[in-house]
Amino acid sequence: MRTHTKIARIAAFGLMLTGCATVDYLHTPAGHFTGSVFVMWVGEGNDYGDGNFVFVPDPRDRLRFTRHNPQSHGAVIEPGIMYTDAGSIPKIAQVFKGFSPWGYAPAYMIHDWLFVGRHCLVDGEPGSRFDQIRDVDFDDSATILAEAIQALVVSNQVKANDIAGETISAAVDTVIAKNLWDEKGACAESHVDPKLIAKVEAAVPGSTNYVLKNFGIEAFKLPPGTPRAPPATPAKIIAHITF
Repeated sequence: MRTHTKIARIAAFGLMLTGCATVDYLHTPAGHFTGSVFVMWVGEGNDYGDGNFVFVPDPRDRLRFTRHNPQSHGAVIEPGIMYTDAGSIPKIAQVFKGFSPWGYAPAYMIHDWLFVGRHCLVDGEPGSRFDQIRDVDFDDSATILAEAIQALVVSNQVKANDIAGETISAAVDTVIAKNLWDEKGACAESHVDPKLIAKVEAAVPGSTNYVLKNFGIEAFKLPPGTPRAPPATPAKIIAHITF
């Protein structure tokens, strides 16, 4: 299993290259979050994050991000089940206020989903799973992260920290990030292991059925003959945030 390490790989280098960014975080309007965030730990991580995790859409209260301008690309975004490494801020930077890997977790979930969607669209995945973000381009992805961080600030979910918000927004708006955005062959690696999906179903009943009912993605279906009963040990919920 390869965790989607998009932000980890960007942050490792991007925080040093913020001068190339085009996002004006300080003047970016805030979007709006609703719903819940479920994140489950599934393994140890790398040098940049706190572990490997799966984001799980709550079947009763899906996480939704609405952009400031309803005419913008990706005006409404509801991320699906996916691997995530949260912010995966380099360890050396985590000592500074505002640079916790989970400090802006809902915003990171939205940004992760944009990259998962881009990779699968580039690889030609059929179906409607990414229709909401089909027209989102790279510049949009960085702006959306800035709007999402600002949303957390104005809703008092996090304290205002212009340095952290501006730096992180800039870190995902570099040439390195653009190369990752256009990466080919990464879609298959983002598909969540069916065995993990079974554990997710045990921890959040109905979450797997919601995915299959609404998206019908073959990659998410359990292999023929796999018992549908939940496993004895559910995945561990490490974060549950409700807006």
